[in-house]
Amino acid sequence: MRPRELLTRPMNQPTLGVALITRNAAARLAQCLQAVSFADEIVVVDSGSTDATVGIAEAHRARVIEAHDWPGFGPQKNRALDALSTDWILSIDADEVVSPELAASIRAAIRDPHADAYLLDRLSSFCGVWVKHSGWYPDWIPRLFKRGTARFSDDLVHERLVLSDSAQTARLKGQLMHYSYEDFETVLRKLDDYSTAGALQRHAAGKRGSFGVAVSRGFWAFVRTYFLRRGFLDGRTGFMIALFNAQTVYYRFLKLAHLNKTR
Repeated sequence: MRPRELLTRPMNQPTLGVALITRNAAARLAQCLQAVSFADEIVVVDSGSTDATVGIAEAHRARVIEAHDWPGFGPQKNRALDALSTDWILSIDADEVVSPELAASIRAAIRDPHADAYLLDRLSSFCGVWVKHSGWYPDWIPRLFKRGTARFSDDLVHERLVLSDSAQTARLKGQLMHYSYEDFETVLRKLDDYSTAGALQRHAAGKRGSFGVAVSRGFWAFVRTYFLRRGFLDGRTGFMIALFNAQTVYYRFLKLAHLNKTR
């Protein structure tokens, strides 16, 4: 349903909008959008994709907004929220797929709401393996909410949805399938992207880094993931995730030290 058609909808029937941000997300986007085809409105804010992302989004009746400046993940997601005109908003990523059971729960929740915001049960994969420990699961995240009850933080990376103080929450049945790291190329790319964004964010906040801090923080990230968060129960995959977290933190503070020195 297009935005102008929302005006013809009965007053007692709540509307649902889906908000996404994309950049070269063609790999999983069609499956992502097909799973939320029941929504009344879909908005995709794209930041200069050079693959088939825009065409796929338009083929699945999404309204595409091209925004080539990059303010960070939080502000970009808020752009998508602001572009919707529906009563309820579902915010998902282009590599997340709503399961049929979760889709049914979402429709039931907005039809007869018992909360202002709902937490979704996200299950993530790492190079084709679904992860049940390592701090990745359980992973209840707020993603469905009434308009005006939530906004994303302004963080450049690792943004979070911030609910209003008065918002009542509940959990929905069904899982949000998160295809976060589909191959090793994605792992290496995200390691570089996340460590850079994290360094820039800390540098803007006046934080400082050093080689010693990078080593100690990276070591602690491995210990926390593999032992305290029981990554060892995920076998080889748990070890790879712990190592990935350690490297991301190590390079984040090493890059921060470089920023402190050069700027």
